[in-house]
Amino acid sequence: MRYPVSPASAHGSRRLVQAFLLVLLAAFWLLQTTPARAAEDNTYDQDSILKEAEAFFGETTEGLAKVIEKAFKEQGRPVGYIKGEELSAAITVGLSYGKGDLQLKNGQSAKVFWQGPSVGFDLGLNASKVFVLVYNLTDKNAIYQRFPGVDGSLYWVAGVGMNYQQRQNIVLAPIRLGVGWRAGASVGYMHYTRERTYNPF
Repeated sequence: MRYPVSPASAHGSRRLVQAFLLVLLAAFWLLQTTPARAAEDNTYDQDSILKEAEAFFGETTEGLAKVIEKAFKEQGRPVGYIKGEELSAAITVGLSYGKGDLQLKNGQSAKVFWQGPSVGFDLGLNASKVFVLVYNLTDKNAIYQRFPGVDGSLYWVAGVGMNYQQRQNIVLAPIRLGVGWRAGASVGYMHYTRERTYNPF
C-alpha cells in the first residue's frame, strides 16, 4: 500500500539533502585550503624577503632581486632566514667563519655560528655580510649540524652570489653581496653551531 507524500515532507527532504551537500562541499574546501593557508602562515613571501635583504645589505641591486627570484623558483617559499657576517681567508684552500641570527616565520629565533673549509678561493682575506634563506626547518635546533655544499649550485649575477647547502630535506641558500666573495664558497661544507669555535672540522 503506497502512502502519499505531502509537499511539505518532500520539500523538507530536499532541504536536508541540500544541507548535506553544502556540508560536504565546505569540508572539501577546508581540506584543500587549510594546508596551503598553513604553509603561507609559516613561510615568507618573495617581496618580504627582498625587503629584508635590501635593508640588511643597505642597498638595492638588480642582481639581488634576480638571485632571490631564482631561489623562490627552485626552492619555493623559505621558512626563515639568517642575517650574519662572515670572515674568509685562503691560500687556494680556504676557511670561513661566521655568526648570525636565525629567524623563523613560526616565531622561533636563535644565535648561530658557522665555520668550514672550502676550495677555490684566491689568496686573501675577506669580510662580508651573508643573508641565508632557510627551507624546511621547523625546529630551530635542527640548524646545528653540518651542511655540505651542493656541487654546481653556484649562481652569480651582477655582483651577487648564491649557492645551496643541504642536509636531508633542509636547504640553506647563503647570499653574499660584493666583489670580495669567491666561487670557492660553493664547495665544501659549513658546520652550524650554538657557540663560536675555531675548529672548522
